[in-house]
Amino acid sequence: MKYVLVTGGVVSGLGKGVTASSIGVVLKACGLRITSIKIDPYLNTDAGTMSPFEHGEVFVLDDGGEVDLDLGNYERFLDIKLTRDNNITTGKIYQSVINKEREGEYLGKTVQVVPHITNAIQDWIERVAMVPVDGQEGPADVCVIELGGTIGDIESMPFIEALGQFSYRVGAGNFCLVHVSLVPVLNVVGEQKTKPTQHSVRGLRGLGLTPNMLACRSTKELEENVKEKLSQFCHVPAANIFTLYDVSNIWHIPLLLRDQKAHNAILKVLNLESVAQEPKLDEWVARATLYDTLQDEVRIAMVGKYTGLSDSYLSVLKALLHASVSCHKKLVVDWVASTDLEDSTASEAPDAYKAAWTLLKGADGVLVPGGFGDRGVKGKMMAAKYARENNVPYLGICLGMQLAVVEFARHVMKFPDADSTEFNPNTKTPCVIFMPEGSKTHMGGTMRLGSRRTFFKVTDCKSAKLYGDVNYVDERHRHRYEVNPDMVPAFENAGLQFVGKDETGQRMEIIEIPDHRFFVGVQFHPEFKSTPSKPSPPFVGLIAAACGQLDQVLQDSCNGHVVAAKHKLGDSSSTPLVHQNGHAQKQANGGVANGTCHANGNGSTHG
Repeated sequence: MKYVLVTGGVVSGLGKGVTASSIGVVLKACGLRITSIKIDPYLNTDAGTMSPFEHGEVFVLDDGGEVDLDLGNYERFLDIKLTRDNNITTGKIYQSVINKEREGEYLGKTVQVVPHITNAIQDWIERVAMVPVDGQEGPADVCVIELGGTIGDIESMPFIEALGQFSYRVGAGNFCLVHVSLVPVLNVVGEQKTKPTQHSVRGLRGLGLTPNMLACRSTKELEENVKEKLSQFCHVPAANIFTLYDVSNIWHIPLLLRDQKAHNAILKVLNLESVAQEPKLDEWVARATLYDTLQDEVRIAMVGKYTGLSDSYLSVLKALLHASVSCHKKLVVDWVASTDLEDSTASEAPDAYKAAWTLLKGADGVLVPGGFGDRGVKGKMMAAKYARENNVPYLGICLGMQLAVVEFARHVMKFPDADSTEFNPNTKTPCVIFMPEGSKTHMGGTMRLGSRRTFFKVTDCKSAKLYGDVNYVDERHRHRYEVNPDMVPAFENAGLQFVGKDETGQRMEIIEIPDHRFFVGVQFHPEFKSTPSKPSPPFVGLIAAACGQLDQVLQDSCNGHVVAAKHKLGDSSSTPLVHQNGHAQKQANGGVANGTCHANGNGSTHG
């Protein structure tokens, strides 16, 4: 097994995840099998209980693991299926060591960070690296490891020490360290500054790790004299210093690495030159080029409560992008803070209220993503009501589906007190109820998580056609509440169809309004399995309906055609044009790609 370690210096948010994924893409294009590990130094056992404002979205895996969003990047870029063990946290490591101590495995010895914690980290990496994640038998050829945080962080120290030991454990020719650093340009002098990277590499060396190559983030390509200076002071060959400068979309990043021969440098360090081939990235070239040439816009209103940080809905954004590119449309996302749609905002902040409704009414489609808590719930229901009454394409995910059901009960079935017991435990019309197997005392890992099967109960529906007229689909879930099965007959008599259910027929998975252009709600999270070569069918349906292509897409899906396949597109993600607060901002994707963001509201950040 060969290992590539990606570390970061100077500042956080440089795009280590995108860099690690792109390295994997280039090596995979050389004919090698790749697996990935993300190390997060925080004490949480997993990302499940963390606020999206703290750490971005929680990405859910097939096995129910709640993990860092970078694992979503790995899956989209590399077309692999990871497990919860591919995300290592300080909490997991310490928990495993303490459990062993309680079981007497250390034979009365004093348990210490070195060697017990560091050995546990190394053993975990070696064990997980051997697990195949690409559907083939046997271990991968290369494991790409990303160390979260920044070199010098106190919380990272046990991992730094463990990885230093690990480089000696696996031996020369089996370990390659890529350090991602920042080369800023000061506006006053307009010169690329190398000192931050010099200090970062010096700190890395002082901790026992020596970089084999540098991946330098900058606004433009590194000048030759800057490379020579970095080479001299960081003791890295100039041929092993690469520039990751700002590009129009992150599908260009693997191409940047290929064009700068990064694969040759890595293969040389890992002694893999004799078994690797020249990387073939034709699909990536086609995808990046197509994205840059799209002109016709499709506007989607994203109605949520975490609109202050786009990483909170990263997979949803990527799924929208995959679908829009497959329909040859340029995605424009209008962020609408759900609280700004509510009547209370009309009196407290009339300008924000007016701006929110202007964006909603100007959109070609409406998407209400998942979420927790009662803040902004009324606004999300108002968005669902607007889309339902005005025949505007609508997609509700998880909570977005549940609130569409509640809204339907209130305004179509005339149950004014209809609600979810999540928000009103004493409601007389509980449309959405707590699942019996859930826990009300423990938060972490107690939801209905991971891949679950949904069976189509109505074959002649839009959702079944979008999935290719299959009998069932497997999608990833993350929820504690469900539609009340006792109310399903009343809903269906009123015109709301439950076209998808679980294997028992008691858990509602997909809703549709048959005579609406496109009004679909799903209990699962289809965004977690979307890739550009296989865009998520519900998202394709929303985008296609929003731009008038739904009939053709449904016909193609029924005929067995994959929408994106005809465009020769592979996988990964990119930066959509997003609108937030009327100001041009850089998309929060590690800063690698340029983008603009617009969303309505007053610019405040809600908890």
